[in-house]
Amino acid sequence: MIILPREPLERLRARLARLYGEAITERLIHRFGLLVGRYQEDTDWNGSGAPLWDESDAVLITYGDMIRREGEAPLRTLQRFLKRHLVDSLTTVHILPFFPYSSDDGFAVIDYRQVNRELGTWEDVRAIGADFDLMFDLVLNHVSSRSEWFRNYQVGLAPHRHYFIEVEPDTDLSMVVRPRTSPLLTPTQTPGGERWVWTTFSADQVDLNFANQDVLFEFLDILLFYIEQGARILRLDAIAYLWKEIGTPCINLPQTHEVVKLFRDVVEMLAPGTLLLTETNLPHAENISYFGDGDEAHMVYQFSLPPLLLHAMQFGTTRYLTEWARNLPEPPPGCTFLNFTASHDGIGVRPLEGLVPPEEIQAVVERVRQLGGLVSSRRLPDGSESPYELNITYFDAMGDPVVHDPDLHIRRFLCSQTVQMALQGIPAVYFHSLTASHNDYFGVNQTGQNRAINRGRWSESQLEDLLADGSSVTARVFQEYTRRLQLRAAQPAFHPDAPQRVLDLEDGLFGIERSTDAQRLLCINNLSPRAMQIPAASLPAPSSGPWVELLGGRSLPELPESLRLEPYGTLWLSSGHG
Repeated sequence: MIILPREPLERLRARLARLYGEAITERLIHRFGLLVGRYQEDTDWNGSGAPLWDESDAVLITYGDMIRREGEAPLRTLQRFLKRHLVDSLTTVHILPFFPYSSDDGFAVIDYRQVNRELGTWEDVRAIGADFDLMFDLVLNHVSSRSEWFRNYQVGLAPHRHYFIEVEPDTDLSMVVRPRTSPLLTPTQTPGGERWVWTTFSADQVDLNFANQDVLFEFLDILLFYIEQGARILRLDAIAYLWKEIGTPCINLPQTHEVVKLFRDVVEMLAPGTLLLTETNLPHAENISYFGDGDEAHMVYQFSLPPLLLHAMQFGTTRYLTEWARNLPEPPPGCTFLNFTASHDGIGVRPLEGLVPPEEIQAVVERVRQLGGLVSSRRLPDGSESPYELNITYFDAMGDPVVHDPDLHIRRFLCSQTVQMALQGIPAVYFHSLTASHNDYFGVNQTGQNRAINRGRWSESQLEDLLADGSSVTARVFQEYTRRLQLRAAQPAFHPDAPQRVLDLEDGLFGIERSTDAQRLLCINNLSPRAMQIPAASLPAPSSGPWVELLGGRSLPELPESLRLEPYGTLWLSSGHG
């Protein structure tokens, strides 16, 4: 029988009491013990003692069928491509939901415990895990309307008849914060007649009722199952909307934070090498609140980074990016940021709130439209709509709506990605950023979904041919991107826990200092379309020995009075033992 550590078990007991009441807490603790016992003998839990992360860590975000080869399970095709091209550049693969689903490219899950047969098998997933750490999505806010759970609800079968949230259609829900313009409630037939169920994201994605402890335990079981299948990182999808309480905004409620902390207690008890990542596409202060006091998520996305960087690159000013980075608090011990510019979703607009004036946010929206991007909206409490998400590949977002210069476009894009690599935390790279993909309008027309613009799929032969052609944009970006990732992995100052300091530089330049006892590293980027001079007197002195410019591979025994940085150029100046 497994012996659970006393301190985290007591924390778990207190959290269950706060969520569900003292009267049933001991019964729930007993139930938890039985649940853990089912996995104890067969699971190789992620162990304790090893560091949570280091400077070599970098995450790839990809669909299981991002690369296709006729007659082969896509997960096998992906595994071969990753092993051939990326095993020296990335440490972790986030395979976006690979379960049977009914919509939203996997995020309307039909069965959480099965691999979509069109993608492959659990064996194929574990094969990728032989060379990389794995990240899985725990899609816990909602489930597919075609799932067995919801079908059982519709016919009144226990326990699923209590898994969902029924609301009378005339209830005042005006306070609820919406991420979509679709109806919040969806009618469905049950043995008791027509009922209206909560559907935050779409009629096909029915919200689950975490006020029912059976739902919590269902997902604790799924969480342990995913760890058993090799997951090292669990991404808590749409977590901010988890708990509903009519008369509140139903976002970021204390009970939601309590559930995340409870999951943290569970993984620290059973699999202390497992990491929790919260997905909260919200204003910055709300986003980082999911660190708690170091007792909640291990990682949070830097959701403000993609739109801030887009604004800076498109308008040649680093004012807002620099101010945000300068005021960024240190993560609590045992926590870090996941830095990204692109993902399977669009570029969030809400994370700019409070950081960039409304008129400049609107300018970003209009520039994206000029570059061929699309704009998705959300419903406000007064019934009006507001931009919520910019739908465009990040490579196309780095274009110029007037001047078509492929070389400058590549330099601008690589500059944006190198800023991401240097920031404190762990970089996450979307597959379509590695391949400099263009907007997929065919996918948008085929699906009717704006997000499809950044969710295209490659044929293996087409992608391999482009990578073999050194003159193609895809090959040029892929080769330089992976080179910089490999170079980054060798620098102790890029350890996620190494502190960062924002340099005081002229507008248009963005610079940070990263340092450890072993190395001082200055990362300076010109985000403007003009060459800029950097006075040597404005830079810190090297910690030991001369500066070495890492990206160009050259030693600088003495800095000139000023360094010239070309448009969208980047310097990594290192001293010490990097």
